Amino acid sequence: MQYKKSKNWIRTRIAHAHIVQQTHTRQPIVIIADVTFFKRSFGILVIRAPHLKKNIYVREVKSESIDAYWQGRKTMENMGYTLQAIVLDGRPGVRQLFADIPVQMCHFHQKQIITRYLTNNPKLEAGIELKKITTTLCDTNEPDFTAALDVWYTTWSSFLKERTTDPITGRWHYTHKRLRSAYRSLRLNLPFLFTYQKYPELNIPNTTNSLDGCFAYLKELVRAHRGSSRELKIKIIEEILKG
Repeated sequence: MQYKKSKNWIRTRIAHAHIVQQTHTRQPIVIIADVTFFKRSFGILVIRAPHLKKNIYVREVKSESIDAYWQGRKTMENMGYTLQAIVLDGRPGVRQLFADIPVQMCHFHQKQIITRYLTNNPKLEAGIELKKITTTLCDTNEPDFTAALDVWYTTWSSFLKERTTDPITGRWHYTHKRLRSAYRSLRLNLPFLFTYQKYPELNIPNTTNSLDGCFAYLKELVRAHRGSSRELKIKIIEEILKG
């Protein structure tokens, strides 16, 4: 209203605006990679070099597929970047693409996984204790965290094996399935939770927070362009992420 320009006028100017291409310098980098979705089949994969404070790769994706990350890796390597380490949200298939470099599992995402299984306020004593162990992630090391998990499992192993039988079908299932899933997540991700401590010279972040903050800011700006075409939104997103 201040400039007395209509939405269509603004959209037309954006659509015809010239996109300035990023310049890239051949160098080794640590990267953070993650996907954020604006709609069910409209997401953006962003790969960021936190020490350069720069988003290196931005691409629209329909799903958080292994192929999307593979294309991102090959593109960056073709630009001349040498990948030293990566921080991910923990998808096992994606981790395999980067098995030749150090992989750090994001602590924030790991905590989110545990909360999803146990809720913010677990009722079972076993769940309360496991949630408490998880909260120490950022303040502990691999030997101590592993020891805490071992003690927890020894204490609750019989509880985890409890079964419930359906009186009609006669089929059984584990009584505490969500608790078992939470514990299993920590065990499977354990080799990747403390990578950042093993390579201090690389200064690897232990979370994807620098991208998460970027995503929150991005979605706030994109909301101002509700009603724009998909192509125009992508152009706006890519330009914002280059900043």
